[in-house]
Amino acid sequence: MKKSIFLSIVSTSTIAVSAILTLLSGCTTSPIAQGPTDGPPANTIDFSKIPNAIPRIEPLSRGGNPETYEQWGKRYKVLTSSKGYVKRGIASWYGTKFHGRKTSNGEPYDMYGMSAAHKTLPLPTYLKVTNLDNQRTIIVRVNDRGPFHDDRIIDLSYVAAAKLDILKNGTAKVEISAVDPEQNPSAQNNSNTLFIHPLFVQIGAYKDLFNAAEVRDQLDSPKLPSVTIKRFGEDKNQQVYRVQFGPIYSLPEARQVVKLLAEKGFPNSKLVDTAANTNSAMLQ
Repeated sequence: MKKSIFLSIVSTSTIAVSAILTLLSGCTTSPIAQGPTDGPPANTIDFSKIPNAIPRIEPLSRGGNPETYEQWGKRYKVLTSSKGYVKRGIASWYGTKFHGRKTSNGEPYDMYGMSAAHKTLPLPTYLKVTNLDNQRTIIVRVNDRGPFHDDRIIDLSYVAAAKLDILKNGTAKVEISAVDPEQNPSAQNNSNTLFIHPLFVQIGAYKDLFNAAEVRDQLDSPKLPSVTIKRFGEDKNQQVYRVQFGPIYSLPEARQVVKLLAEKGFPNSKLVDTAANTNSAMLQ
């Protein structure tokens, strides 16, 4: 198989703009800490008519899924998978102040939708959230980052918080657990749908090009799609080399690649969307 290295060049100005947008689009604080600057809408809502988020199979979002990111002087590592994730802690919520603003994955925040923010889960992730005080349960789709308070594990949309009956107190003790979309019948019915555009399976990122090339050579196989290395970052001290397989056009194909990589000793591979990486050049 012919080997190639793709170099994705990101300009310093783009990095700076992206960093600013990340700070602005992420959920950086919860409304309970902001007093009158955030809160519920003036109109009344019939929560019973708003259904839970329906888990469906999706690729990782283009935005909001860096390997690590920093907020308020603290660095967070984004998880490669949500499978088996369960945690208990304090939930808060956010409302009118952020309504319509971009979330970390680029979608507009809808306080009337069943969404949430989490510090480290992949975007998107579907979560079952249970209020441990009253045992009310909902399903939300995580598409944002936050809350950046050590004592809180999730920020809920206004409607999600209302369904759990935590608006009055502002916070509540909850249990959150990841929902596997593959266990959702409607998601399985669409499992053979082609992706809108080709995606890639990434097995890891390396600071040293030699190490990345060594892994690439080890996994060069006729049973797998073409394997490439993509460089991210203009500053040499910040550069990483990502080993990716693709292009991949359907979920069954992606599953097969992930299975083969796991058998070869790489169990943490993930499906990624690299459509935004338009500044690419090939090195023979």
